[in-house]
Amino acid sequence: MNPRIRNVFPLIITFVVLTITVLIAKFLLAGKGGVDYTVVMAANCMFFLVSLLVFRMQYNAMHNSNPNVFIRSVMSGMIIKVFVCIGAVIGYYFLSRDNFNKPAVYTGMVIYIIYLTVEVRTIMKLNKNKNA
Repeated sequence: MNPRIRNVFPLIITFVVLTITVLIAKFLLAGKGGVDYTVVMAANCMFFLVSLLVFRMQYNAMHNSNPNVFIRSVMSGMIIKVFVCIGAVIGYYFLSRDNFNKPAVYTGMVIYIIYLTVEVRTIMKLNKNKNA
């Protein structure tokens, strides 16, 4: 397997598992719970793409000889994710107004935490330096 694909494989698996979970929940819980699954699926796709971008930044910074580059990369990644998340929620609010679905937004935040956990675990496995 290509090393680049192997490094992002946990993120791809997470995306596939969450997509399948959302689709199953959509069909099993149709009409129950009041969750807008289109918003949840959009959040899943958005966090997958942002996680790929941030992972690439952190992976490239990890191979830099200056350890401060990696720290700045992690902090930049967090800021990017927070601003994308805030922008998405504000944009969704203004687009939907009366149909704003809080359970879908909360589910999106859970998806954010899942992607964050997978990304951190993957970076920690790749960063095996004792001084890191």
